[in-house]
Amino acid sequence: MKQIFIIILAFLISPFAMLKAADKPNIIYILADDLGIGNVSCYGSDNYKTPNIDKLAAGGTRFTQAFTAALCGPSRALIMTGRYAFRNGSTNQDACMKMPIAELRLAKTFKGAGYATSAIGKWGQLPGEPNEAGFDDYLRFNGSGFYWNKNKSKGGAYRVNGKELKLGEKEYMPDLMHKQAVSFIRNNQARPFFLYYSMVHVHGEIQPTPDSLPTSKDLFADNITYMDKLVGKLVAELDSLKIRENTLIIFMGDNGTGKGQDKLSTIGGRNLSGVKGSMLECGGLVPMIANWPGKTPAGKVSAELVDSTDFLPTFADLIGTKLPEKIIFDGNSLAPQLRGEEGKKRQFVYNQLASMWYVRNADWKLNQLGELYDMSGAPFTEKLVAVDNQNDSAKAARNTLASVLAQLNPAGGILDTGDGTGRHASKAAKKPATTTPKKNPGPK
Repeated sequence: MKQIFIIILAFLISPFAMLKAADKPNIIYILADDLGIGNVSCYGSDNYKTPNIDKLAAGGTRFTQAFTAALCGPSRALIMTGRYAFRNGSTNQDACMKMPIAELRLAKTFKGAGYATSAIGKWGQLPGEPNEAGFDDYLRFNGSGFYWNKNKSKGGAYRVNGKELKLGEKEYMPDLMHKQAVSFIRNNQARPFFLYYSMVHVHGEIQPTPDSLPTSKDLFADNITYMDKLVGKLVAELDSLKIRENTLIIFMGDNGTGKGQDKLSTIGGRNLSGVKGSMLECGGLVPMIANWPGKTPAGKVSAELVDSTDFLPTFADLIGTKLPEKIIFDGNSLAPQLRGEEGKKRQFVYNQLASMWYVRNADWKLNQLGELYDMSGAPFTEKLVAVDNQNDSAKAARNTLASVLAQLNPAGGILDTGDGTGRHASKAAKKPATTTPKKNPGPK
């Protein structure tokens, strides 16, 4: 009798479980490398065309105030942890590799909800291996700008699910990554999956693409075009498998345009304020598009503030799971907005690199030196406001943002021990802090 009861119960529960699994969206998070708003045509780029990315924006929501850290390691740390650098220690590139791997909660959050997980692309700026961080499947390489096996400093080595491989003389790493992504999607199309797709494009050293003509005079434009082509091919694969309707795609840049490419990365004939590695506006302001057919409002342009710590709580909400309650997470869930609903709006974003930081709301920015900037001319200009300025709006903004910084208290968290740029650890061989002060509890 007991066995019969168990069988009947299993029969009743099973369809419910299948329904719940079917309700969970597939999520593909595409992270372009060194791609700023001035490199994407739907953001108004003068010199670059991205028709496939533009198509995602036309069928989804394009965010104009999405911010992340101004360098790739700290930016990825924000995405993976949902926590600011003074909490997890990711204040510079080298420190990111030394932060506790327990901080990397993104993939484990998906796995806990029954998702298949894959990490494809750049990983060397994070600790450990992708499988240790919760990814079932991975293709990873160290460094950046890994296109062809022509750069002796990179050695052509990469790793797929623990197997050491070397890029062939005629192989193109972005194409291998696309092939790995398609294989993962096909193998897991019957269950919910999460794909973290960290692209090579368009980080330097810029090299010819397979489509570049021998006479090409603009290899950077060629690379943007090829990146856009790969995005289009991935979307076409989802369509062919008939899983596009249940797949949320987030497309985003990991930081601003690289120095050297910024002169042509103009919008409306105007240069932008700041580049990769800069604490000016376009060091951390990046393109971000969300596309989920039938869910995300089509053709919408949102000026809501987005902070890259928002992705972890957003994804947790979308897949029906909860984050640990005893850990401070800094993100704000965007799940309602991605479903076309009213959601809680951010009042500020926080940005940090090394011992430099700022908080920014819709109109103003205040940094660690107490300097207030009028951001009404952003992303082209940002105007320093005199300390003795008695304008009511400026005074109110200074007080509001100073209160936010006092509450966050970044100086009371893990301090940077690097060279001050956010790129390197200190030459004095100081050991970076890997524990968090009691007031900012870390992973248990």
